[in-house]
Amino acid sequence: MTTGTGTVPGIVARAHRLVGFARAEFAREPRARALLADCTARLDQPLRVALAGSLKAGKSTLLNSLVGQDIAPTDATECTRVVTWYRHGATPNVTAFAPDGRAANVVVRRGASSGLTFDLDGLNWGVPGPREVDHLEVGWPAAALAHTTIIDTPGTSSLSREVSVRTSRLLTPDAADGVALPGADAVVYLLRRLDATDIDFLERIGSRADGSGPLGVIGVVSRADEIGAGRIDALHSAREVAARFAGELERTGLCQAVIPVAGLLAFAAATLRQQEYDAFEALARVPVDDLAAALLSADRFARPDIALPVAPELRARLADRFGIFGIRMAVTLIRLGVRDSSALAAELTERSGVDELRSVLDVQFAQRADQLKAHSALSALATVLAAYPGGAADRLLPEVRALLADVHGFAELRLLGRLRTDELALPAADLAELHRLIGGSGVATHVRLGIAPDASSAERHARAVAAVRKWRDRARHPLADQFTRTACLTAARSAEGVLG
Repeated sequence: MTTGTGTVPGIVARAHRLVGFARAEFAREPRARALLADCTARLDQPLRVALAGSLKAGKSTLLNSLVGQDIAPTDATECTRVVTWYRHGATPNVTAFAPDGRAANVVVRRGASSGLTFDLDGLNWGVPGPREVDHLEVGWPAAALAHTTIIDTPGTSSLSREVSVRTSRLLTPDAADGVALPGADAVVYLLRRLDATDIDFLERIGSRADGSGPLGVIGVVSRADEIGAGRIDALHSAREVAARFAGELERTGLCQAVIPVAGLLAFAAATLRQQEYDAFEALARVPVDDLAAALLSADRFARPDIALPVAPELRARLADRFGIFGIRMAVTLIRLGVRDSSALAAELTERSGVDELRSVLDVQFAQRADQLKAHSALSALATVLAAYPGGAADRLLPEVRALLADVHGFAELRLLGRLRTDELALPAADLAELHRLIGGSGVATHVRLGIAPDASSAERHARAVAAVRKWRDRARHPLADQFTRTACLTAARSAEGVLG
């Protein structure tokens, strides 16, 4: 385990100890006892990452692409209007929960082309009368869920206020919800535009008075291929948009990074079929101008009267799964020399942006999972202690606050986000070293220091001491601007953390 940087040594154990003491003290307070039991569960369970964003931002599609399986319904049915938790399970199962805690099994249907649908009609709650669905829990044997629970939330801009409130209650509960705690440790927020609704919601996540909101927030310019109207250079346009969003969101601390992702293309690439590759190969033999005319729209591409060497029904499925941008990209790659379905899938995945997102999620969330989970649990503990003062548990507050004050890991996260869009006045080699030192390539000590995993403790110590001196000197340079000084001091603090 790394020390003093991405993960504080023993912070989960310390949080467990403090929460355990509080649970004993509040044994006769049912609400406090339930909240603290949730704190304990969060420390023991995988990291909770919520997908949030406006209506039709592509949350379910992105979830499917991250998991690499078709497990989240993407059609606008009732199941997309409730909070859904996706956890690792030995066998596929879906359970609906009512507000009173009652559970009912959900029938899962798979359409020929529409993917999964969760049937919420006629649920058997075990008691007569209707029951509102509070949330769904999906268990699925997907490797991506082994260490991360993904929470799919309803759109924040839904026409139904009650639907939008479900997301707010999960991520930004307020006084009207009583002593309520945010349900996620980190958030991936999907943006199609940067409007007032997005800014307001992100500000509410980051500005809770008690500091208990999720600290890790990554922005995703979703459905990135649509920004360029499906053109072959659509992702270049999306990257420019992402850079503009990033400049605004990272500068204000609302996001640590903003990544453009074509979720539809990413999922289609992960599930590419041989029949689809064969269709793309046939389309690649069509004259460029003729195919371009057919690809003016998805409806035109699927029309029976358009002469193409692929059946209209298959063309319609290609348009539905890949979109116009994906079709153009696949055909172009085959024309450039891609010769089999696995190579095409890899190329499309890389161009979708999902690999970059996975890398950012790994470095900024997964490798810092202990600190993120501990922050959630300790923040929740502080909220409970403030709500139930006057007992023996009050003496826990100083230690809880001291642990929460160690935010260097998040100074690293903020700096990593800014480095994606802002330039430092440093040589390229120094910039690469700083990026590595603050955890941009991973939080393990040897990765930060750029040495072999089996390097001796003496070598590690010498390299860390040299890094502390170097970056403190850089911060004192008379020509360094404020951003450069802050970045250099952050790197020095990271090196000090390695020293322990």
